[in-house]
Amino acid sequence: MLKKGSKLYSILTGTCPKCQNESMYLDKNPLHLGSVLKMNEHCNHCGLKYQIEPSFFYGAMYVSYGLNVAVGIAAFIVSYLIFHSSIKTSFIAIIVALIVLFPIVLRWSRNIYINMFVSYDPKA
Repeated sequence: MLKKGSKLYSILTGTCPKCQNESMYLDKNPLHLGSVLKMNEHCNHCGLKYQIEPSFFYGAMYVSYGLNVAVGIAAFIVSYLIFHSSIKTSFIAIIVALIVLFPIVLRWSRNIYINMFVSYDPKA
């Protein structure tokens, strides 16, 4: 399903969007909270500079907002409509889901944002 060369592969694995051979992050595990946003400066394989311009990843905050809204809606649907919980319990489920998935959403938002601007190059 996930083949090298697709944007989805780069987004879900956190690899370089240009060559998809190396992780963009110093620590591949997003659950290590101390290093969740620490990135390599450039790809050692193709040389792509990840911070394309100063403060490039500030734009990823907009992507993060959209992902968090999607997580919140999904948590509400699961808790309220499927498990028939009360509204109060559903909102607690939303808060718990957002806190638990926070580091993953952070990484995915950066991955999505850089993949908007850089495309896969099989020759890289």
